[in-house]
Amino acid sequence: MIIDAPATRNAMSREMIQQLIDAISDFHQDKSVRAVILTSTGSTFCSGVDLKQWQSQSQERDAIAQWHDVASALHELIESMLRLPKPILAAVDGPALGFGLALVLACDLVVASPGSAFEIPSTRLGLVSGLTLPLLAFRFGASAAARMAIGGQRIDATEAHQMGLAHRLVPSDQIWAACHAWVGSIAESSPESIQLSKRLLNEMVGESLLMNLSSGAAVLATACSTESAVEGLTAFVEKRPPKFPGS
Repeated sequence: MIIDAPATRNAMSREMIQQLIDAISDFHQDKSVRAVILTSTGSTFCSGVDLKQWQSQSQERDAIAQWHDVASALHELIESMLRLPKPILAAVDGPALGFGLALVLACDLVVASPGSAFEIPSTRLGLVSGLTLPLLAFRFGASAAARMAIGGQRIDATEAHQMGLAHRLVPSDQIWAACHAWVGSIAESSPESIQLSKRLLNEMVGESLLMNLSSGAAVLATACSTESAVEGLTAFVEKRPPKFPGS
């Protein structure tokens, strides 16, 4: 799977979200597929959701309903990745921001380049990363989630490797080869064993994860309807610092 919108730093539009959902559905049915690699084009792995698209719909009468539709689609994509019985490898070359980080965290294995970085900038835009936070807390605990979501800290490739967010760190020109080699190694194992192992991790060990993702999607949609979100998105489009109410 390739996120291919380098002109927007691979910001996820509603159309791109649906394309990934459809692709995962196809991989689910194809018995010849043993593992999936998620990668992107350009210098940014994924800058999050397409905020210009979000800002335009904030001006519409049914904006709240549309926020819930978008949140539901994002939730569906993440859950489909977690429920896919085949492992997903993220090939990360460049920053993964906001929902881009959620995509990485929904993958089972991560190969990253030294130029990769991970950040949750949502609070600076009046938003809430309702799907990224449950995944981050599941993988690394509430402390790491607070550090990134509330503290606003950016994690570079070296630290991501040290904490286990990136399982392998390789030069940019070797990421694809490293992922393919890992897929080849996985293909030597029993498909049933891989499937049950992934299910055990995501649905049993992380038994509250799916419920937390549902709650997070609801919070994400609610946050989008606030005055702070409207101001943050408008400021983003106008390329100016936001002026949040009460600040």
